[in-house]
Amino acid sequence: MTRLCVATWNINSLRLRHPLLEKLRDSLDPDLICLQETKVPDDLFPDGVPGELGFPYVVRRGMKGYNGVAILSRLPLAPHQDPPDWCEKGDCRHAAATVQTPTGPLDIHNFYVPAGGDVPDPAVNAKFAHKLAFVAEATNWFAARQPERCILVGDLNIAPLEHDVWSHKQLLTVVSHTPVEVEHLNAWRGTVFADAVRHFVPEDQKLYTWWSYRNQDWRRSNRGRRLDHVWVTPDLVPRLLAYDILVDARDWERTSDHVPVAVELDV
Repeated sequence: MTRLCVATWNINSLRLRHPLLEKLRDSLDPDLICLQETKVPDDLFPDGVPGELGFPYVVRRGMKGYNGVAILSRLPLAPHQDPPDWCEKGDCRHAAATVQTPTGPLDIHNFYVPAGGDVPDPAVNAKFAHKLAFVAEATNWFAARQPERCILVGDLNIAPLEHDVWSHKQLLTVVSHTPVEVEHLNAWRGTVFADAVRHFVPEDQKLYTWWSYRNQDWRRSNRGRRLDHVWVTPDLVPRLLAYDILVDARDWERTSDHVPVAVELDV
């Protein structure tokens, strides 16, 4: 058996928090680390950091101050050429690469879906309209291709299930858990993917990956949401071995409001 561990984390500024990557590595021992909200243009990316941590292969797409995604790998990566320019905004929300494994190549897609602003009405909130359009465009793209041996990870900024949020009733009108967002995300996942973490955790169990900075005693109140996801194509479901949500990372010094999520597969 050859274990492959894929971790995803909205780091909320790579230059500010890259020292925490060592903690992530030591806690999860991942082979790939997919980061969102790196907030660094490619020419200022801290190129030495991944190699020092044991991840010499990097695919990155970044811009100044906002968004940005990166894939750090212990294994050689072949970046996908000419990735889509989602909604024609050029806003660096997607990186994709192929990694070679003993059983063949594996495609990795790393996404940072728009947050959507505060008002869940696309008619009055352009950010929310962009979010729905982004997810719909991604849905159509994957539906047309029907990939195999594919893993999709990232901060998808939507908590789809009732127990992916601390209060289903109170959050039905809050961006990230509204019915229209859930419908869009389910359509995207339904193109070809399975929810890898919920493969291990029944849907009636609470599961979160994000806790607001506004709540200082976040662990006691536990008002979380599951915004960070790992999906796999059906051919990889029998190869799923384990998952981990590194909840303790929310207590790291100057940490992100998201915590790392990891899935292990036999490849």
